[in-house]
Amino acid sequence: MDLNLLRVLDALLQENSVTRAAERLGTSPAAVSRTLARLRRAVGDPLLVRAGQQMVPTPRAVELRDEVGALLRHCDNVLRPGAGFDPVHLQRTFTVQATDLLLAGLAGPLTERIHAEAPHVDVVFLPEAMEGGPALRQGWVDIELGVLGHLDPETRARPLTRMRLVGVAREGHPLFRKRIDARRFAAVDHIGISRHGKRLGPIDNALAERGLRRRVAVVVPSHTSAMILARDTDLVALTLADWLPDTIAALGLRTFPIPLALEPLDLGMAWHPRNSSDPGHRWFRDRLAAAVPAPPVQDDSGSPGSTTP
Repeated sequence: MDLNLLRVLDALLQENSVTRAAERLGTSPAAVSRTLARLRRAVGDPLLVRAGQQMVPTPRAVELRDEVGALLRHCDNVLRPGAGFDPVHLQRTFTVQATDLLLAGLAGPLTERIHAEAPHVDVVFLPEAMEGGPALRQGWVDIELGVLGHLDPETRARPLTRMRLVGVAREGHPLFRKRIDARRFAAVDHIGISRHGKRLGPIDNALAERGLRRRVAVVVPSHTSAMILARDTDLVALTLADWLPDTIAALGLRTFPIPLALEPLDLGMAWHPRNSSDPGHRWFRDRLAAAVPAPPVQDDSGSPGSTTP
């Protein structure tokens, strides 16, 4: 049946008047009268009958009044964006690509938030092995989390926070005996962190501007292995400021400001536009953003090829 018939029927049963129903629907009394005739034929009941100067519903119309209203509300909910979404009923697995350093700080708070609201939702974290558009475009990854600088033009992105890099070394490292300046920082042996074996980066450029050069004695693929190596040697590694302070203390490590003019890291999340309006995906993005220990920069509206949601 045409939903417009139900809307006219609902208005008629609420108003008990063709004229008032027409005003409510923004149409003419003649149009409502014609629709009432169609409804009478479809239902097999006069629905509204004249009683003096008024129209009154038949017993069948009284039976239909609440049912028709509920049916229309249900239809409106179905057609509303994100209609009827309740995370408690969501059964889904989300895949997030992130560095082990971000994972270590976010997995706990994120899991607590999710399981409190959606006990049937699981999260799979993947290493940064499929960076860029293909992983999001092909659906291998739901969200890419980290420093975003290699996105397809159509990819949606949401900035989360800015964080500074700091140095980290074992508590008793000789570096802590004096003030740490650029020359002393460059003089110690460093741990490089790169999945591709890269040895040079922004720190080396900043040192070169001062006529300095550091030695990257070891390159490891993860931040976790870098911190463990720094714990057991006199090598210096890098980490994020104010990130995992309890873990750093438990490992016997100590952080220090890098004595160079370095830009902070802009951390964000990216996803494919096909998921932008999906209520479950949107809910998960919001929970992931809330797990980052800093307020998000912008809301979650989304626009192609930008750093807005």
